Amino acid sequence: MVLTAIHGFVARLADLFYLKPLRRFVPQETFRYAFVGGLNLLFNLVLYWFCFNYVLGKRDTDFGIVTVSAPILAFLIAFVITFFTGFWLVRKVAFDRSQVHGAKQLFRYAQVVGVNIAINYFGLKLLVDVLGCYPSLSYAALQVVTTLFSYLAQRFYTFRTHRCPSSDEPAGEAE
Repeated sequence: MVLTAIHGFVARLADLFYLKPLRRFVPQETFRYAFVGGLNLLFNLVLYWFCFNYVLGKRDTDFGIVTVSAPILAFLIAFVITFFTGFWLVRKVAFDRSQVHGAKQLFRYAQVVGVNIAINYFGLKLLVDVLGCYPSLSYAALQVVTTLFSYLAQRFYTFRTHRCPSSDEPAGEAE
């Protein structure tokens, strides 16, 4: 009940910013996707800052076999939490009409996130290490690529609202 109220509130908040000029150019689903993505990014930044400064106290953590630096551990904590909040927000606010089963959505969402991590890693290796491009500009360019890839993958794969016409099953059945 509380979660339903939260995602209802977030959807109404997104729609509040979905102004008339935008409606001519940007579909509501796309705007909601960008809105919840931005919200989750903001949550990630705040969570990272809080974990780094207050949970970890800016100190590295020794796990016996390995010592993990505070910046990396704060990233991992924030990533794990915002992975699930991002999934939930996208599922419930942006692509709420999807007919794909929840467990399959989560698995597919994880696949898309994994591909994005690979795009960032190999893209930075190529652009910075091989081609000698400036790291910050390379990272910014890769964010454009991964954001576009994410939207298309989430829209047409993870949270698909109907089956492809070539499917043998009727279009109205859920996966």
